[in-house]
Amino acid sequence: MMDHPAIERAMHTGYPYSERRQMFGEDGLANDVHVGDEILKFDGEFYRVEDLSVDAIEILEKHGADYEIAK
Repeated sequence: MMDHPAIERAMHTGYPYSERRQMFGEDGLANDVHVGDEILKFDGEFYRVEDLSVDAIEILEKHGADYEIAK
């Protein structure tokens, strides 16, 4: 059974989605990234960690991607 994306986000982060969260930008996969989201920066692009598969995270890490918090 799939939950609504808002429910999945609240379950994952512990907080409901709020329109008041500041937008940081759109990542390299066209996902919305908000201030406070964990991102991986690689080769001039950034990716929201929450939206990446375990394999994608591992590949980015092995190629030197850096973890940051979107500010």
